Amino acid sequence: MNETSELFQEIIEGDTKLLIPKKSLTEKVPPIKPAFFNPRAKTNRDFSIIAYAAFLKKFEGPKIFLESLSGVGARGLRVANELKVEKMKINDLNPTALELAKNSSILNNLNNIEFSEKEACVFLNEHSRKGNRGSIVDIDPFGSPAAFFDCGIRATMHGGILSVAATDLQVLNGLFQGACKRKYGGIPIRVEYGNEMAIRLILGCLRSVAARLGVTMIPLFVESEMHYYRTYTKILNRTDQEENIGYILHCKNCGHRKTVVEQQQECDLCKSKNSIAGPLWIGKIFDKEFVKEMITESSNLKIQKSCEKTINKCADETEMPGFYYTLDEIAKKTKTSPPKLEKIISDLKENGFTSSVTSFNPTGFRTNANINEIIRIFNLSSKTHTNTV
Repeated sequence: MNETSELFQEIIEGDTKLLIPKKSLTEKVPPIKPAFFNPRAKTNRDFSIIAYAAFLKKFEGPKIFLESLSGVGARGLRVANELKVEKMKINDLNPTALELAKNSSILNNLNNIEFSEKEACVFLNEHSRKGNRGSIVDIDPFGSPAAFFDCGIRATMHGGILSVAATDLQVLNGLFQGACKRKYGGIPIRVEYGNEMAIRLILGCLRSVAARLGVTMIPLFVESEMHYYRTYTKILNRTDQEENIGYILHCKNCGHRKTVVEQQQECDLCKSKNSIAGPLWIGKIFDKEFVKEMITESSNLKIQKSCEKTINKCADETEMPGFYYTLDEIAKKTKTSPPKLEKIISDLKENGFTSSVTSFNPTGFRTNANINEIIRIFNLSSKTHTNTV
């Protein structure tokens, strides 16, 4: 690549050398041409390295990584260089991106990578037969990943992990409900915990496709950042018998919320009309043992410290209810200044409820207390906080 010094630059991410377009580092929005690389997605790639390390440590089958929409190959190259995989297949439709990925593989002395220049679903469909599937399948498109769910699941071997990213945040967060229903099969509502609702819509759509194909999808880990959502799910070749698709009922009047299998029009607490989100995933979104393994693996990897803090929060919330509250949301209702997060969590526990922090919001907390109980305890906490200031 003769233009390397003029158009491209070598950087190090994690322990891996990457050749990337120079404009990716200087322009506010990384350009698609000549090849796409988003430096702000380093955290996202760090989480992938941790999750894949945790998965590979316990997985006993062939360790084959399929990256269907690689861009310059940053994620796949890091997996090949920093983790133990037997075979790596990097695919992208952009020949310049693939050429950069090939040159990066040479920089890192990697010789277990195959490169492919095909449309993503064509690439994944080529790996949909038994004996040719991936143990890790990664799908990271521009916008919605929904069009790739079918071929992605088919390309994932039994017990393998399918990881998908979504960047169509406005659709998933309720700005375009019709588009969300068409793409993901469910309707979102605009609420304080919209990022979790969005991830549950993605998982709900994944589960529906998996059920049609006669396989089971089990969430292992999810993450939410400012510009994307990502899910990590295990695929098992057996029929799913669990009742894990339903709705979130949210009362815009009093703030009460709950998950249900069947829709319910009236709020349990104030009898106002519920806003209804779904159908979506209402089961667990974190696997407790998998998150523990991620914590263990993170200490052995070259990743940002913020990732470890986030994963520790995930460990706290693995057994918690399927939505969270925020300090600001409750303070607005009580018209008081919020106490510290640790204080409200402690007070909820002292009053016989479960409670934890959440990885979705720095001022968020989970609890099995309803909104009236939260407000009562919040008011007591605020008075104590005021008296001690």
